Amino acid sequence: MTPALGMPLALILDAILGEPRRYHPLIGFGRFVTWVETKIYADTRAAGALAWCTAVLVPVGVFCMLRAALPAAVVFALDVSVAYLAIGRRSLADHARPVARALSDGDLDAARHAVGRMVSRDTEALDAGQVAAAATESVLENGHDAVFGALFWFALLGGPGVLLFRLANTLDAMWGYRTPRYERFGWAAARADDLLGYPSARLTALTYACLGDFAKAIRCWCRQAPSWDSPNAGPVMASGAGALGVRLGGAAPYHGRWEERPVLGEGNAPVANDILRALRLVDRGTVAWMAVAVVIGVAAHA
Repeated sequence: MTPALGMPLALILDAILGEPRRYHPLIGFGRFVTWVETKIYADTRAAGALAWCTAVLVPVGVFCMLRAALPAAVVFALDVSVAYLAIGRRSLADHARPVARALSDGDLDAARHAVGRMVSRDTEALDAGQVAAAATESVLENGHDAVFGALFWFALLGGPGVLLFRLANTLDAMWGYRTPRYERFGWAAARADDLLGYPSARLTALTYACLGDFAKAIRCWCRQAPSWDSPNAGPVMASGAGALGVRLGGAAPYHGRWEERPVLGEGNAPVANDILRALRLVDRGTVAWMAVAVVIGVAAHA
């Protein structure tokens, strides 16, 4: 009962079932996080670190104690269930494909609305190329956050590892902002997510490079990623853009004003089909990771 078996099972469950439409555990986690914030919030890094430990390490600790009291077969099923809930490959496709379809149909308003479900930037003023770029960026970045990062931590530490990664990643999305409220309080959440995602982000970037234009992907990764704000999203998106031969990044609207961002990748601005190409890149990477997991599992038991 190794990751060689658990990882494919979790991916199959995700492909068949997708995200739970009702009673998703992360909704309950979000409510718990809100409660923790109301009880602990102070405009300091120390308060943020305490809140992060409460919100993330306490649930992971409870999960570990639960596993210790259960038989091995039940632990395996529980770990696979947690991995399934943490993986969002089908959800990623379900969000990205409507954007590509609307762009292909020439319905820019529908494309803007659909991409607004994927990204945090303002979408009302985006043209077709900017919509395609936003969706492609989201697919590449979330290929790590929702697929490869979860698989990496599941392979490394089983259920507790994938739970730790997913909760930390979710908390970063809630607290990891450079706003007056979260500049200090959210510092621990942002840094913890950076730390936990560091190895898997680089493996994701390498995966994209190996399955696309390798030379261009490595060049973009080395030259462009250091200029990106996020130490993990930079390598992932720069390598992915290079692998696909498209140009991402650049100016984007947030909260009513346009912000300049570094350019990632090389080539033309993306079009609708490049969104689907990014999805296929994630899919090929997932298959490659499964093949490596099987080989390692067989070798370990030989």
